[in-house]
Amino acid sequence: MLQLPYMKKFDDSGLHTQMSDLRQREEENLMQSLALQYGYKYVNLRGYTINPEALMKIPELKSRAGQVVAFELNRRLLSVAIHTHRDQKTKQLLEELEAEGFELLIYLCSTASLEHGYSRYADQKNATAVKKGVLDINPDDILKSTKSISVPEDVGVALMKIRTINSQRRISETIELIFAGALALKASDIHIEPEEEVIRLRYRIDGVLLDIFDLEQQLYGRIISRLKLLSGMILNERMEAQDGRFEFNLAERKIEVRASIIPGASGESMVMRLLDPTVASFNIDKLMLNPRLAKVMDEQLKRPNGLVITTGPTGSGKTTALYAFLRAVHQPEKKIITIENPVEYKIDGIVQTQTSPDYTFASGLRAILRQDPDIIMVGEIRDREVAETAIHAAQTGHLVFTTLHTNSAVGGFPRLIDLGVDSRIIGSAVNIMLGQRLVRVLCDKCKIQYEATPREKSLIEAILQTYPDGYIIPNPLIIYKENGCDVCNHTGFKGRVGVFEAIVIDNKVEEAVIRDPREHIIMEAAVGQKIPTIAQDGMVKVMNGVTSLIELERVVDLSQTKGREIPETNDSDNLTTEDFSSHIV
Repeated sequence: MLQLPYMKKFDDSGLHTQMSDLRQREEENLMQSLALQYGYKYVNLRGYTINPEALMKIPELKSRAGQVVAFELNRRLLSVAIHTHRDQKTKQLLEELEAEGFELLIYLCSTASLEHGYSRYADQKNATAVKKGVLDINPDDILKSTKSISVPEDVGVALMKIRTINSQRRISETIELIFAGALALKASDIHIEPEEEVIRLRYRIDGVLLDIFDLEQQLYGRIISRLKLLSGMILNERMEAQDGRFEFNLAERKIEVRASIIPGASGESMVMRLLDPTVASFNIDKLMLNPRLAKVMDEQLKRPNGLVITTGPTGSGKTTALYAFLRAVHQPEKKIITIENPVEYKIDGIVQTQTSPDYTFASGLRAILRQDPDIIMVGEIRDREVAETAIHAAQTGHLVFTTLHTNSAVGGFPRLIDLGVDSRIIGSAVNIMLGQRLVRVLCDKCKIQYEATPREKSLIEAILQTYPDGYIIPNPLIIYKENGCDVCNHTGFKGRVGVFEAIVIDNKVEEAVIRDPREHIIMEAAVGQKIPTIAQDGMVKVMNGVTSLIELERVVDLSQTKGREIPETNDSDNLTTEDFSSHIV
């Protein structure tokens, strides 16, 4: 018998994978072109967090038959992805949705996108297969629990009580208590952080993280899975970062939750931000701007065009300030459009849009300009394209509000230049650059007054000696510090308030930006505007008993302030480096 020589088997699996990827890319490109041709938007659902509430507006069988996937829902505005607008079943399903009262936002997508959308029904099936009430959190139970929680320790006590429950309901009750505690204590964020032995539950209250309770390891996986389902995340994806959101009604309030999850060494870490709808009705008076800055902002908000930029790090209240400004300029005869990531708070009478993989800040802003707006809000300037488009909008008759991530108001100018904006056009486009931080407010019930120490008095005098039009420091100098009581959960603080600074772009500042955009040069050019610096604004709030000196130092770098205020002065004003260092937290 003839024996053939051994032939090595050819493995072409890699080639098939490459060909499949190529075909998918070609189809995505084709669908993008067709969407443009037929006047639709384009979406790639594989890069989108599908809202489960939107998905379930169309039963799976109907979705597959009509080749339509619902992926986003904003009140009655339903975003749907279709493969073709010519298919009769697709048309019929869209007509049915409109008959149900939905306003449709139609996107074209590839077959791969549709398949990804269909696969999301499996998660919902898994959820409904569990005992009724397990997936959904019960707002009535949450509201009831909030009434029994007044201090952080109450959350731990309540969680200990349900440890003996050995059923699916325990997971729901644990989640409900976590939210009840956060809402009762007015936390802005919930952190669930896995470690080797325990799972840390922490709340961010008034900008500071507090340890609340150590959850059991055996509950962790089921709690995270439940929260991922609620947030519309992919359950079996544990090595990628994911974002999602959900909402529930609590009494007369609608609580919106933005969830973020990242992989870690001991498991997935989740952070959930609770969005308070009352911020949408935030009035500019509640910002507590100092009298000089309040007058300046009143003048700037009356201007018909130009850029109003707020600066500061993440969590410094920039979005809250922007919403307050929007409300101040909101009038029925003006069209206001926003592009945000995501839409945090709903404002009646304003068109609010949200970024997606195919609706970026840059492309969205260009589209908004075709909608004939009077006022535009751009959530954040991140790159050159967004910066240049925002400046173009400001120069062509639009009032534009936006934010920049910088350490100070003056730092916004070199940041724009670093992004590629021509320094010669900044003066003609930007109206005002604001800087801000958030400091905790002393509890009125328990704050303690005391006479400032010599070091504290020296620091206060150094900061306020160049206060515009002077500031009279009393003698003896009485300031306040935190104590702690039941009203403030024994922290000494209750709530937060902004400390601000600003630079108006006048002729002197514009010349400095073009000639030499170093920060101290621009600060020197702006001295004549008589707007207090962020340190001075904060120090006045310390003098008025709004916050404490230690809290101000925690948020604002006072050791460098004097050098920025008076760049031409080299004397130490009787303050040594040790004096400043002793106040740095």
